[in-house]
Amino acid sequence: MSYAALKMIHVTSVIISYLLFSLRSAWKMQGSAALQRRWIKVTPHVVDTVLLMSAIALAIRIQQDPLHDSWLGAKVVGLLVYIGLGMMALKFGKTRKTRISAWVAAQLVFLYIVLVAVTKNPAVFFFTS
Repeated sequence: MSYAALKMIHVTSVIISYLLFSLRSAWKMQGSAALQRRWIKVTPHVVDTVLLMSAIALAIRIQQDPLHDSWLGAKVVGLLVYIGLGMMALKFGKTRKTRISAWVAAQLVFLYIVLVAVTKNPAVFFFTS
């Protein structure tokens, strides 16, 4: 598979994953029964698997790894933080305030991951000359 095709799969799965997280979060905040639908329980796992596999394939294709390439390492750490915050927002947050705070923090971490991906700079929020 070409690099362009892999990147398209990866970026598309990032967008779908983010939209599903946002949808599930909105439903969680509303206490919607829609969260119990089978497709909403299964689809995010399928999409996130495609996302992870395409990320690994891209890293192999461009011959970079998170231990030696700081921008890729920052994305991996950011992803782990994003997953943790997502779990707080959707599952483990005991209060509405905790869930909303975790959701907002997850949005900021997502933005960081995207900016690091675009700039290949883990210090994207720090102004350096």
